[in-house]
Amino acid sequence: NNENSVPQLLIIDLKFENKSLAKPMFSPDQENHPSKAPVKYGELIVLGYNGSLPNGDRGRRKSRFALFKRPKANGVKPSTVHIACTPQAAKAISNKDQHSISYTLSRAQTVVVEYTHDSNTDMFQIGRSTESPIDFVVTDTVPGSQSNSDTQSVQSTISRFACRIICERNPPFTARIYAAGFDSSKNIFLGEKAAKWKTSDGQMDGLTTNGVLVMHPRNGFTEDSKPGVWREISVCGNVFSLRETRSAQQRGKMVENETNQLQDGSLIDLCGATLLWRTAEGLARTPTVKHLEALRQEINAARPQCPVGFNTLAFPSMKRKDVVDEKQPWVYLNCGHVHGYHNWGNKEERDGKDRECPMCRSVGPYVPLWLGCEAGFYVDAGPPTHAFSPCGHVCSEKTTAYWSQIPLPHGTHTFHAACPFCAHQLAGEQGYIRLIFQGPLD
Repeated sequence: NNENSVPQLLIIDLKFENKSLAKPMFSPDQENHPSKAPVKYGELIVLGYNGSLPNGDRGRRKSRFALFKRPKANGVKPSTVHIACTPQAAKAISNKDQHSISYTLSRAQTVVVEYTHDSNTDMFQIGRSTESPIDFVVTDTVPGSQSNSDTQSVQSTISRFACRIICERNPPFTARIYAAGFDSSKNIFLGEKAAKWKTSDGQMDGLTTNGVLVMHPRNGFTEDSKPGVWREISVCGNVFSLRETRSAQQRGKMVENETNQLQDGSLIDLCGATLLWRTAEGLARTPTVKHLEALRQEINAARPQCPVGFNTLAFPSMKRKDVVDEKQPWVYLNCGHVHGYHNWGNKEERDGKDRECPMCRSVGPYVPLWLGCEAGFYVDAGPPTHAFSPCGHVCSEKTTAYWSQIPLPHGTHTFHAACPFCAHQLAGEQGYIRLIFQGPLD
């Protein structure tokens, strides 16, 4: 069409050689600029996993999921509303090529909202189902399930089609979250028991059974972050205060001045698993796994010693993060004194769980220390000086301070702070402790 847009080399080639198509030739311009890396909207990281799932990341089931701009837009937006049992409504539901949300008000009345293609957005779906519409398969997080045993014994409370995230394809690539995802026949069904209502402008909206909760931190995801307030997000992306319990019929109050737009550090709770949203810009400021590895080597190079056995301690490599190594540092959680493993000071009458620190005589749990390897959970790039209690995951002071203040949803109506690396509920006054290492005596 436009001769200028065709690489000149290719034109000459076609004129003079029969074998022109044997090897593709590029204009110098194309050679210097290989295809641009795809735009990354952000990543979702599941709390409770220290860098990968216990049995390894496989396909759509993994501990973190990157959202990239799709080759072709697949977003949808609401269009026609059909009331009740008209033939069109029935057709919309049965039409496999048309996205729709059905709100069952009673046996006699269903409202069906048809959705049409939106060329400006990309849609990503998250849930427990392994059916093809789900991009990121999330299963229930069992605290401390770093072992390889199968943790799927509990009855799941995560919805099969839990939520969807819609990203703008153009800068600033805004990401928004909505409760519920479309199933294999492109439908979302809100049954008679689901909380649903007509909005002031005549549209329908509703909540899913166990709800999708979101918390946006104040001051972004930085060393100055503070916890925000947990809210519930509706099927249409409106923001509500929490229900009395997770699946109560009565919805909370609408929060007019807040939106469903995700920010760096937003937490998404699916009732059984909590996800951290990191934007591409936020991740660019976050320490890399290489940086964490350099910090590990630096702390090991300082040759910390056990004050009892005088043996040198070393944090095991990131790959060996669930097997206790003989050089592994251990800590007394009440005082923070770091030792190597020893049998000294065992208090038999306390079931062997509490130990007396040989340095300061304080009595408390004695646990191995593990480096926090999931870089996305760090709010800064500080050295690994503090450990969560009672699990012994080690990271920077600002990171332990931040997570220890975050009330994470637990069950249907309680909240508690937990270690982001293993999901164990935090214990003790602060939930974390400063580590006291002893340097080599030479």
